[in-house]
Amino acid sequence: MESSPIRVCRADYTNPRHAQALVELLDAYARDPMGGAQALSDYAKANLVSSLAACPQAFSVLAFAGDDETTPVGLVNCFEGFSTFACRPLVNVHDVAVLGSYRGQGIAERMLALVEEMARERGACKLTLEVLQGNAGAIRLYERVGFANYQLDPAMGHAQFLQKKL
Repeated sequence: MESSPIRVCRADYTNPRHAQALVELLDAYARDPMGGAQALSDYAKANLVSSLAACPQAFSVLAFAGDDETTPVGLVNCFEGFSTFACRPLVNVHDVAVLGSYRGQGIAERMLALVEEMARERGACKLTLEVLQGNAGAIRLYERVGFANYQLDPAMGHAQFLQKKL
């Protein structure tokens, strides 16, 4: 059986099919153990795309199986920040998700290549992301495409990602 071609594209938040795909894929990711194993709230489902569209720092990449856009299979959400040391934008890769049955086909790598292209268009000096220590497959992917632990001085160790819920 021949597999469907995968199409990777910039998400258009005003395109109803892209909007639906974004919510479906993010919900699938949220339900996965690596995403916290809890479905998106009804509020998030109803407001996610319009909130992203209202945020000029946000952009997303989608992957679809087949030549049409009926089968969404991958998503990357990104947010532009700012590096004070470089005095240039940076892009944080906030969500990377590929449906389980499509993993291992290079889809995330292709989506991240488009993210890098889009970040360069924005004049970004770097891409950043956070990944759970137990997500070995994702860590291998990120290292393969050039990501590494962040450090300024090896004597001070690697940076840690912390949060404080409000």
